[in-house]
Amino acid sequence: MSRIDTVVVGAGHAGLAVSNLLSAAGHEHVVLERGLVGERWRSERWDSLHLLTPNWMTRLPGWQYLPPGPDTYLSAAGFVHLLDRYVASFDAPVIERTTVEVVWPVESGDRYLVVTDRGTWRARNVVVATGPHGRPHVPAAVRSGGLGPIETITSQRYRNPAQLPAGGVLVVGASSSGVQIADELARAGRPVVLSVGRHTRMPRRYRGMDIFWWLQNTGRLARTIDDVPDAGAARSETSLQLAGRNAPELFDRSLDLATLQAGGVRIVGRLEQVGNGRARFSDDLASQVAAADRRMHRFLDLVDDYVERTGLAREVTEPVRPQPVELPVPTASLDLTAEGIGSVVLATGYRPHHPWLRVPVVGPDGSIEQYRGVTAAPGLYVVGQRFQHRRDSGFIDGARHDAATVVGHLLARATDREPAA
Repeated sequence: MSRIDTVVVGAGHAGLAVSNLLSAAGHEHVVLERGLVGERWRSERWDSLHLLTPNWMTRLPGWQYLPPGPDTYLSAAGFVHLLDRYVASFDAPVIERTTVEVVWPVESGDRYLVVTDRGTWRARNVVVATGPHGRPHVPAAVRSGGLGPIETITSQRYRNPAQLPAGGVLVVGASSSGVQIADELARAGRPVVLSVGRHTRMPRRYRGMDIFWWLQNTGRLARTIDDVPDAGAARSETSLQLAGRNAPELFDRSLDLATLQAGGVRIVGRLEQVGNGRARFSDDLASQVAAADRRMHRFLDLVDDYVERTGLAREVTEPVRPQPVELPVPTASLDLTAEGIGSVVLATGYRPHHPWLRVPVVGPDGSIEQYRGVTAAPGLYVVGQRFQHRRDSGFIDGARHDAATVVGHLLARATDREPAA
């Protein structure tokens, strides 16, 4: 058994942010990673994926990525390379290919046993940094098995159009992953049907600036969980309908239901039921689209007000807004065989999943209950969750704020600790 003060579980950007701050403070710790550094970005992302945030937002403690194109978007492979360089920059104590199997408290929760497939660690502190992506969500309509022999995969397993069987594709989910995958499949010549539920529409650029520039400068990304009326609803918000694309012809172009329809994608409502080879859809497509447009325009109103208050009107372009989505005649159901649908891609998000965490801090929905990353169990922390404290907590750029809070609390706690024995 190995003894150490702090174990960080997960060597993605959030875990490495914690490690950087602990290293700067000279605090003894290790970072355990089931695969390689940034494993999810290596093995659970499709080939063409780029970050949704521009490069100037790729900020970590002690590090900011500023290439020649700060307004362009890093590929998933490029981001993995960045994480490797970040690890080397401060000689992070990462132990790769080490899967955590169970964490449980001993001695009234003041110490923890971290059992892995390569041995056991005894630690006073554990920081869970496994990210907001737990287990892919499979809708009940699909779990029933009504799709029969049609191949079904989650976006976690999708890599490229050639991976899928011949024929059309039903993509379920219209947040960032769903619209990007639907767009890629349509560009590859596949007939695509996109099933749309609740979603968040945003233009890629507005008034000449990336939408994340406006989100940051209007203070929306810094909004905290204390500022919202319903924390649960805030943490379950859908991701923005965006894509990070560097090709000149696509760089400024938004990716939403309107552009997908123009590219030949067929839009239908939320998947409600599957059986006997037929998929049935809800009749709320129009109301979902209208609600998404209202939310978008409320934010763009806020941007326009910010421009006027700060005197930026001469520095930015005119306020040209996305046009309303012209919806097709509602589709109540589809005969998947008759439509030539050969596969289904589920881009329906993730649900929290921590089966290895045997500490009573997991809520009914599977999420770790915390405030600013601090749980009720002494010495147990979490970083990198969606809207953990700030709206940008789940973004690469936002993890640095939560990491600083957690490390500050951990180091303050360490001042009155007994020596690790």
